[in-house]
Amino acid sequence: MSRDTAAWFRDFGRQVASVSPMYEAWAGAVADDPATVALLETLPEQHRQPPLVFAVASLLGARDHGTGITDFLRGNASALAAELAARPMQTNEPGRCAALTAALATIDGPVALLELGASAGLCLYPDRYSYDYSGHRLHPDDGPSAVTLTCTLGAGIEPPRRLPTVVMRAGVDLRPLDVTSPADAAWLGALTWPGQHDRESRVRGAIAIARDDPPHLLQGDAESAVDELLALAPEGATPVIVTMGVLIYIPAPQRERLAERIRASGARWVSLEGASVLPRVERQLRDAGWAEDELRGRFVLAVDEHPLAFSGPYGETLEACEPGAGA
Repeated sequence: MSRDTAAWFRDFGRQVASVSPMYEAWAGAVADDPATVALLETLPEQHRQPPLVFAVASLLGARDHGTGITDFLRGNASALAAELAARPMQTNEPGRCAALTAALATIDGPVALLELGASAGLCLYPDRYSYDYSGHRLHPDDGPSAVTLTCTLGAGIEPPRRLPTVVMRAGVDLRPLDVTSPADAAWLGALTWPGQHDRESRVRGAIAIARDDPPHLLQGDAESAVDELLALAPEGATPVIVTMGVLIYIPAPQRERLAERIRASGARWVSLEGASVLPRVERQLRDAGWAEDELRGRFVLAVDEHPLAFSGPYGETLEACEPGAGA
């Protein structure tokens, strides 16, 4: 049974109310307009995810349009359907590098970063950004970056003391984005929500950094690309496979096959995923005393499926998850 589209948009509006008043208003307008709901229900369910619909509408000019969102969606129905069919959700949040850098500090380098679900590869540059971990600052060797990522540390979490040495950066995506393409850069901008000014600034700055040294991105699915990515790692580098907010979009049986492939590869694995996405991670947290309802909606930073910390979804916070902390 397909999802109730009106309820889906209404729920999304509640979720983003404190973050994006424009999207909250848009979601409510769509939910309350039967004609727009009927239009969206002519599309496959995966094409009518509220954030994807609004990102495509933004790309088409809805944020600057004089009429309401429902009139805009209906008036641009053909263009909307075509773009939704061509574009998966590809949020590329460089802020997650604050969590990635904390994990990489536990891994001997130099490292070859290999990201699954890389989008435009903006999270492959943890060594090119500056960081503020609750007042502890880190900068690249050549001085402060144009992009500073802020992460609030909870009690018991120590900030990383060094940035990683990255000697190769590569990734795979079903539809990789090219940071040197104005059209792809515009799509990355459209994926940030109106009102998220810090995110907009981070993405723009990260695109500029990546354009100076574009990542090597393959097109394909993660499972089939693991071996090809590993073959790119130079001798003497520690290969580190990175998954951040991507595994939830892979069906569970395929996700487990991918996990087995990563385990067998001999590479290190840094993950930033929902607590229930990787069963081994969830099991360790449950064994440590965390109840199911305490884990719901939380993201976990892990290395080789061993939890390091709870994280904000965009790397904006790190909190302790040591054994017994949830008791």
